[in-house]
Amino acid sequence: PVRKKPRTFYSAEQLEALEKMFQEDHYPDSEKRREIAAVVGVTPQRILVWFQNRRAKWRKSEKLNVKGDRKYPTSSA
Repeated sequence: PVRKKPRTFYSAEQLEALEKMFQEDHYPDSEKRREIAAVVGVTPQRILVWFQNRRAKWRKSEKLNVKGDRKYPTSSA
């Protein structure tokens, strides 16, 4: 049977650091992921997954923002 990895819970400090890194670069390379992992205190694989999930959340919010703009157009007179 396939066993899932246990869910990783991040502290507020870890999330703050990850969000800061995400603002700088949405696609960190493997070297950058290793650096982030050392700072945050989790494995580079967990960093990879966190960034994948964060990009999905970012794309979803971008899509909602575009839909919202179309729904309520502003008149520029």
